[in-house]
Amino acid sequence: MSSAQLTSNFYSSSCPNVLSVIKTAVDSAISTESRMGASLLRLHFHDCFVNGCDASVLLDDTSSFTGEKTANPNSGSLRGFDVIDTIKTQVESSCAGVVSCADILAVAARDSVVKLGGPSWTVLLGRRDSTTASLSTANSDIPAPTLNLSSLISSFSNKGFNSREMVALSGSHTIGQARCTTFRNRLYNEANINTSFATSVKSNCPQSGGDNNISPLDTTSPTTFDIAYYKNLRIQRGLLHSDQQLFNGGSTDSIVTTYSTNSATFFTDFANAMVKMGNLSPLTDTNGQIRKNCRKTN
Repeated sequence: MSSAQLTSNFYSSSCPNVLSVIKTAVDSAISTESRMGASLLRLHFHDCFVNGCDASVLLDDTSSFTGEKTANPNSGSLRGFDVIDTIKTQVESSCAGVVSCADILAVAARDSVVKLGGPSWTVLLGRRDSTTASLSTANSDIPAPTLNLSSLISSFSNKGFNSREMVALSGSHTIGQARCTTFRNRLYNEANINTSFATSVKSNCPQSGGDNNISPLDTTSPTTFDIAYYKNLRIQRGLLHSDQQLFNGGSTDSIVTTYSTNSATFFTDFANAMVKMGNLSPLTDTNGQIRKNCRKTN
């Protein structure tokens, strides 16, 4: 279905306070744990890149249903489900059966970025929730931290994004943490990494063991949504292989340079790319459903 059916005022009469309910809950969750902002932003991304923004990522596995939570990019790292549950419960008590889990994810992602100092944007609404999920698509379509630049460009191009939008969306890594298992190989085997940076991160990521030890993707300001991520890439302080690929003598170096010196340009491009991502293949009209519980179909 076309994204034109999403509108900013979708709930203006059916659930007029929904945006304030979500914002209050997101602000509270981030005040409790600042890392949660990145976790909620990532949930929306991992939802949208797998058959569109349909809340498929939230469905739990059951004896008769296989969801996406055990996919490689999600297992042991995707988090924030409990925050989404809390928001859903609060929204249901205001307007039962009206607001989709997919829309809650989209709004929570925006509110998280704003809470941590980033740009705002108007979230278009009216997505509905899937009754299906795809483990295989989650494994194939969510870009891995091991990808080279050409594969990153392809992965995003497959979803309709150009290189500049890919670099802008990668700026999400100005917040959040990654597990040792996702960057160990870069730390110990890659040459395009700042030596002192590598040494400091190695202390929390040994060559064997400590797979789930976490380090900030942006070591400068890990809980502030800013341009430090890009500044770090320019001095070979990207944590993930995929991060440093954006500034490694290739076609995206100039975009990284632009963002590293112009916060306003980055914020504008990021906000626009997030709106575009939120428009990926939504279920609308009578397609899908409005889940009562985000973890299971009705």
